[in-house]
Amino acid sequence: MAEVTLRDIEKTFHGKTTVIPDLNLHIEDGSFTVLVGPSGCGKSTLLRMIAGLETVTQGTITIGGEDVTTAEPSDRDIAMVFQSYALYPHMTVARNIDFGMRLAKVPSKEREAKVAEAARLLNLEDLLERKPAELSGGQRQRVAIGRAIVRSPGVFLFDEPLSNLDASLRNRMRVELAELHQRLETTMVYVTHDQVEAMTLADCIVVMNAGKIEQMGKPMALYQRPETLFVAGFIGSPKMNLIEGDLAAAYGATTLGIRPEHLEVSREKGEWKGRVRFIEKLGADAFAYIDSEQTGPLTVRLSGDVDLSHGDTLFITPQQAQLHAFDADGKRLPDGALQQPSTRHESTLYH
Repeated sequence: MAEVTLRDIEKTFHGKTTVIPDLNLHIEDGSFTVLVGPSGCGKSTLLRMIAGLETVTQGTITIGGEDVTTAEPSDRDIAMVFQSYALYPHMTVARNIDFGMRLAKVPSKEREAKVAEAARLLNLEDLLERKPAELSGGQRQRVAIGRAIVRSPGVFLFDEPLSNLDASLRNRMRVELAELHQRLETTMVYVTHDQVEAMTLADCIVVMNAGKIEQMGKPMALYQRPETLFVAGFIGSPKMNLIEGDLAAAYGATTLGIRPEHLEVSREKGEWKGRVRFIEKLGADAFAYIDSEQTGPLTVRLSGDVDLSHGDTLFITPQQAQLHAFDADGKRLPDGALQQPSTRHESTLYH
């Protein structure tokens, strides 16, 4: 196992385009840290710099306390799993897994033992003599992970490894990766644009935007207390409702945030009046998409058996303790800064 530390990291391409301006990050030994953000935010570039596949313009990278800023990838005690499986089609699963060890002239008995252990961890024991064409996408990705496991690295690096899988396989592989981390207790750094993957896999989420860290912390800490407007809108599915204009100003904020599950709905009365635009039923849950003159579009989480139709009029009341307030710079307002206008009930309560 090994901790990873990035100090004053800058990455500029061709001396002109700066994709990471100045970044500091410490990844705890044994953690499952997920770098998440929209396309172009710099998360994959950051991962590739840790791996040694991209040079660092400025700053230092240490792994396990050793400065590896200019070290070759093979000298960094890391193993990387990519979006593409990169398996040799003419080799069996066993040969694909032990290929790197054969190049390194590891003795055959040691190779066999490591392949057997990786196969056991990844449920590949019955597939060792098959070739990649005979495997499903999820099985191929497990083979790629097995090839990384046998190297016994201090740090695993994953670059969107589930992107090529269908939804059901992605769900299954998320569970398998989480269980693998629990068994190996090895540092894992994982890049994804999918915030659901981030929430379900991570010990620590690092939310990136335009090459900078917006916020990092435990998944539920980011969900319950986003420190910036960007994080508020990015973490959560469906995303947080964000309200601007006079209503937000009445609370002393530029933008108000409220999660769909923190809105109470009534057919009789409430603070905001709206009309149902669409109902999305997902089994146990349903999401009502509502247009309101006071707030603009709102998403509300409801019970899956709710009896609503397009065009129905509803009254919505936010749970006051669950309101999030942001200033004009998109920063969270301090606790206690949210105003409670004395005229709010008189001016906005609908009957």
